[in-house]
Amino acid sequence: MYKRLFLLLIAATLCASAAAAQPPNILFILADDQRHDELACAGEPVLKTPSLDRLAEEGVRFENMTVTTSICMVSRATIFTGLMQRSHGFAPGNAESRPVSPGDEKVCFPNLLRQAGYRTGYYGKNHVTFKSGNKKAFGRMFDDWAHIHRHPFFKKMPDGSKRHCDEIMGDRSVAFVKSQPADQPFFLYMSFNIAHAEDSDLRPGIGHFPWPKAEDGMYEAMTPPKPQLNDPAVFDALPSFLKTSENRTRFHWRWDTAGKYDVNMRARFRMITGMDRIIQRVLDTLEERGLADNTIVIYTADNGYYRGERGLAGKWTHFEESLRVPLIIYDPRRPSEKRGELIEQPTQNLDLPSTILEFSGVEVPSAYQGRSMVSLLEGDVPQDWRTETFHEHHQHRTIIPKWSGIRGERYVYACYSLQNPPYEFLHDLQRDPDQLVNFASDPEYAPLLQEFREKNQAATHAYSRAKPAQEKPAAKKR
Repeated sequence: MYKRLFLLLIAATLCASAAAAQPPNILFILADDQRHDELACAGEPVLKTPSLDRLAEEGVRFENMTVTTSICMVSRATIFTGLMQRSHGFAPGNAESRPVSPGDEKVCFPNLLRQAGYRTGYYGKNHVTFKSGNKKAFGRMFDDWAHIHRHPFFKKMPDGSKRHCDEIMGDRSVAFVKSQPADQPFFLYMSFNIAHAEDSDLRPGIGHFPWPKAEDGMYEAMTPPKPQLNDPAVFDALPSFLKTSENRTRFHWRWDTAGKYDVNMRARFRMITGMDRIIQRVLDTLEERGLADNTIVIYTADNGYYRGERGLAGKWTHFEESLRVPLIIYDPRRPSEKRGELIEQPTQNLDLPSTILEFSGVEVPSAYQGRSMVSLLEGDVPQDWRTETFHEHHQHRTIIPKWSGIRGERYVYACYSLQNPPYEFLHDLQRDPDQLVNFASDPEYAPLLQEFREKNQAATHAYSRAKPAQEKPAAKKR
C-alpha cells in the first residue's frame, strides 16, 4: 500500500514538473491607431478600460514605448519581421516599396513558434503584403487564421443582422482558445481594427469611429476633454509642408469644430471600451479552460494618434503623439511583489518579436534588429540598453512628408529630407517638453544639432546596409 502511494506521489510530482516546464502560451493583442495615454491606467480621466487596467496592475506597463515607423502597415511588417522599414523594404505608396521577401518571411516569429511546436492563430486586420502571397504566407505561419478587416466595420451575418468586425474577431479568438489542446502551447494574435477611423465615411454628426453596438449610449453625457496644444499659435508655428500635409486634411475631417470633436471623441471612447470588453471575453475563456496561469498577455498598438493636438490628425510625424504607444505585458508567473511596475527604458515595436521568442524559449534570429525586453521585466537592465531610438517614415512623399530621426531621453532630432532644403527639427524635452520650440536654428544648439545629424546619418546607413534575409536560390533544372 505504501509503495503504491509512493509511486502515485512520484507520478504526481513528475506531472507537476512537466506542466511547469511547458512553454508559456502567448496572447498578443495589437490595437490600431491607439496613442500611449488612451487607457485609464495611463491617465485618461474619462475612458473606461477595466480589463487592460487590471492587466497593467497585475503585470508591467512600459511608459516609453514607441514605434519605429508611425503608420499601420509598416509597423505591422516590423512586428512580423523584427526589421526596420528600410531593411524589410515594405513602404506602400513608394515606387521602391517591396513586399516582405520570402527570406524575411521565413524568420517571421510566428513561423519560428510554429516550427517549435506552438499552435498558432491569427484573427483580425492584416496590412502586410508578402511576396510569396498572403494566403501562402499566413498558411505557413498560422494553424488557423482569418483576415477580418474594416471596410465596412459592420459585416452582414447569415441571419441578416450586422456585427462589428472586431466582435467577429473576438468570436474566432474565443473559439481558438476553446479548441486548444491541453498538452500544446499556443500563440494567438488578436489584430484589432479598433481604434482606426472609417475614413470613407465623413458624414458630420455620425462619428468616424464605428463602435460595437454593445457600447451604444456610453459617454453620451460626457464632455470630452479638450486636446492639449490646441492653441492656433501652435499650428501657425509649424512649417508649411506640415500645414498642408495629410495631417491637416484629416484634421478638417474630424476635429476642426467643437461639434465634430465631441461626436468623434465619444465614438472613439466607445470603440476602445468595446475593444477592452472583447479582450475580457478571451481572458475569461482562458480562465474557463484552465490556461490563464500559463498565458502571457502582451498588449500594444501599431502607432500613435493625433486627436487635434497641434491642429493635426492621423500619425506619421516625429512628435510624441505620433510615436508613442501603450505596452502592457502580463506574465502570471511573475512574483506578486513585482506586479504593477512601470518600466521607463526606451522600447520599440522592433523589440516585440525577440521578446516573444525569448518567452517561448525559441532562439532569436541574428537578423532581428530589436532586442528582447525580458531582461527589463526581470529587473536586470543591460548596461548597453539603448538610450536613443531611430525612427523613419517613407510613405506618400507629398501628402505625408518623408523623414528620419533620433529620439533620446532629452533631445529629439528629425530631418524631413525631401524638403528643399531639408528641414530639421531639434527639440529639448527638458526645456520644452511639449516640443513647441525648434532649436535647430539656435546657435547655442549648433554643436548638438551636428551631433544628432551625424547620429541620424549613421543609423540610416547602418539599417540600409542590413539586407533582408535571403532565400536560397532554387536549384537549376537539368
